[in-house]
Amino acid sequence: MARTAPKPAGTETPTCALMLQGGGALGAYHIGAYQALCHHDFEPEWVAGISIGAINAAIIAGNEPDDRVARLSALWEAISWPEFMQPLAVPQLALLHNMASNAEALVFGQPNFFTPRPVNPFLRSAAPPQEVSFYDTTPMLFTLKRFADFARINSRATRLSLGATNLATGALEFFDNHKQTIGPEHVLASGSLPPGFPATIVDDKLYWDGGCVSNTPLDAVIDEPGHPRLVVFVIDLWDAAGQPPETMNDVLWRAKQIQYASRTAHQIDAIATKVNLRHAVRLLKAAGAPEVAAVPDDQVLTSRRLDIVHIIYHPDADQIPNSDAEFSRSSIAERREAGYRDMTVALAAQPWLRHQMPAHLGAVVHRVERERVMTRPEPNLHTTTDRPAAAA
Repeated sequence: MARTAPKPAGTETPTCALMLQGGGALGAYHIGAYQALCHHDFEPEWVAGISIGAINAAIIAGNEPDDRVARLSALWEAISWPEFMQPLAVPQLALLHNMASNAEALVFGQPNFFTPRPVNPFLRSAAPPQEVSFYDTTPMLFTLKRFADFARINSRATRLSLGATNLATGALEFFDNHKQTIGPEHVLASGSLPPGFPATIVDDKLYWDGGCVSNTPLDAVIDEPGHPRLVVFVIDLWDAAGQPPETMNDVLWRAKQIQYASRTAHQIDAIATKVNLRHAVRLLKAAGAPEVAAVPDDQVLTSRRLDIVHIIYHPDADQIPNSDAEFSRSSIAERREAGYRDMTVALAAQPWLRHQMPAHLGAVVHRVERERVMTRPEPNLHTTTDRPAAAA
């Protein structure tokens, strides 16, 4: 049985949800973040993921709690090449090491994950949609079966939600083990990022990576009733904020960060605002305000406290613009350590317990980055830009 967060005095036991964002090889950060949760007996009851986050989420939900960290570690070792040399503690040499690792992935693929297609897709006049890509991801289907127990996933011991983009409609959809039977193809669909990876067929429909629409799976949990006290950890692999670039590598890295950050800060603010507006409507209905008398009763208007803990990865200086396709074991270890460190900071601060929620709010956002935890006092009600109401 899953362990949950310690119960604050006078409140319901909170449901712990873990949201794992996409980011390719940067997803090693998730291992450390999850490991820190385990070490603090804060086992998530609900795990949601997109892209590499979906793969990690499936391993978590598909194993017993005591085995999860070991299985995550084994998965990442299985999909990475052995180091041909250890990086030296010199920034430029470390960059060269990581560039060589990335080149290895581009030329040879990654073991048990993806392999280059024998014929460049530009040289084919036409092909089935599930074959139009630079790489074949069939090996990952077998890897998922090896490291995740799908019988356990479908036993619903841990809730699992996976975001994927419906290729026909362009809409983000969530596969959920509380609503359907989950198989390896559902996980792979969430990580089918074009043009590197092909579309995946699920129930006769084609799907691309969920990150094509939104890189953060927070939408999966927000409308679900029955969780009056919810603590959601959003593990963000991309930071939209950054310094002006001074080199071409900096330009490429910043462009990718902004692209894949996918307006996460705006999305988190929008969801917190949505919950707070529902909270206000509920209070007005309870007070008998005539202006809301016509608002129909709905489960989403029940009392709820939502704490969103937004944890943001900041890569070290040796990372390259293609770090999301750089799977060296030294980089995996570095990212894992960063995830453990940042989650430990969040768990030590426990802002969901120590921050007094104002009576007029139902949701609050706690931002964790660079070993600092800041709670934003109010959601953003004044703008539709990506700038938070109280920027960290």
